[in-house]
Amino acid sequence: MERAVDRGTRTPDSAEAWSLITRRTDTAIMDADAIVVGGGLAGLVSAARLAEAGADVTLLERRPRVGGRVRSRDVDGFTLDRGFQVLFTSYPAVARELDTGALDLRTFSPGATICRPGSRAVLSDPLREPTAVIESALNHEVPFSDKLRTLALRYDLSKRAEDEFFAGSGSDATIREYLSDWGFSSDYVENFVEPFYGGITLDRSLSTAETVFEYTFRAMSRGSIAVPAEGMAAIPEQLAERAADAGVEVHTGEDVEAVDVGSGGRFRLGSGGPADGARVELADGKTLDARCVVVATTPPEARKLTGVGSIPESGVPNVTAWFSLPERSSFSTGKRILLNAAGESPNAVVPISEVATEYAPRNRPLLAATFLGEAALERDADDLREDAREALSGWYPERGFESLETVAVDRIPFAQFAQPPGVHATLPDPDDPEGPVVLAGEYTEWSSIQGALESGRKAAAAAREHL
Repeated sequence: MERAVDRGTRTPDSAEAWSLITRRTDTAIMDADAIVVGGGLAGLVSAARLAEAGADVTLLERRPRVGGRVRSRDVDGFTLDRGFQVLFTSYPAVARELDTGALDLRTFSPGATICRPGSRAVLSDPLREPTAVIESALNHEVPFSDKLRTLALRYDLSKRAEDEFFAGSGSDATIREYLSDWGFSSDYVENFVEPFYGGITLDRSLSTAETVFEYTFRAMSRGSIAVPAEGMAAIPEQLAERAADAGVEVHTGEDVEAVDVGSGGRFRLGSGGPADGARVELADGKTLDARCVVVATTPPEARKLTGVGSIPESGVPNVTAWFSLPERSSFSTGKRILLNAAGESPNAVVPISEVATEYAPRNRPLLAATFLGEAALERDADDLREDAREALSGWYPERGFESLETVAVDRIPFAQFAQPPGVHATLPDPDDPEGPVVLAGEYTEWSSIQGALESGRKAAAAAREHL
């Protein structure tokens, strides 16, 4: 097997310029113990774990490179992820599946800066950043009683067991209702939670299930928010290395048309006698047989391949506009996300190159501005830039932003699956498909990197039962 690592050669079609590892083999695709369809985080974890357990594993990825939605590309020397993405270092699945030391992480400062025209107010975590205690205490955007209540909430969530959050969750409360029940003021909710969790859930209305808030709030109190120095693509690159080292054969550019368990779910494998199994049909007409197939594709594709109706179809969109400033024209944010408390466009601005200088060339600042809702998908790039420029000029009146330049715009119609109250109790289990077919994807857990990695682990365990 020959290994090639592509760190993102620019092409006219930026969608094909994602910087992701590609493993190519000159040998023909063969039948296997397990075939994994899809090379995102869940597929890579499930493939690696199955191979590490001794199975003969083939992974098929439709795109030219593996990585799924966690991708990065190079544009004019800037590293641009596929929309603004971060890694929560305290996620349990991150500790299990990734070598975070090798990722060379760059961390954000705790909390955020609440911004409005002529005003910036830092709200940090006094337990994780003692040096910001006074600045946070003097924050006029959030009442002092809410700051105390936040510490109480943190303590309450710290006592919860890991399996108490999403397993069998049938809660019918939204984040907004949850915060109201806790007694938080409207100032706290509107000035901080709406824009901050608008970035996490892509839902500034706070109509997402309360469990998402609880889990991520606890995660932030236990660890950092970070990005790899070489971009978020470093995460699937590392998983692909692990899978290949375990013996996984990865074939990119292979589109799967169907997965069939056949009559009675029995096919004769190329390696020997009759066995319960499944057949994978490729777009070029070729068929492959396996004792088990792991479907690790996007939710719409997984529904088509498996017929499992509980796979969520409704997605939440996101637009990330990447902007640069001239060389050496940086401004200090304290490595914190800038939240828009006075409007919704943009929802927030992220000083990505201040956190990770490797993302930008020649000391040029790189900013990521996030825009929420369906309407943002259709907005002109110049209009997005003007909104960002106007917001930044109001937050930093001491300097100008006329030189703000658009690097790229990522329009993502399905950035997450929708997570209204009660949805997590309706999500499919890995072994819901008929026959020796298993699901791997965040939609079996919850929409996050934690969900994707954890689903890969559980899918591998389910697949082993068929082997």
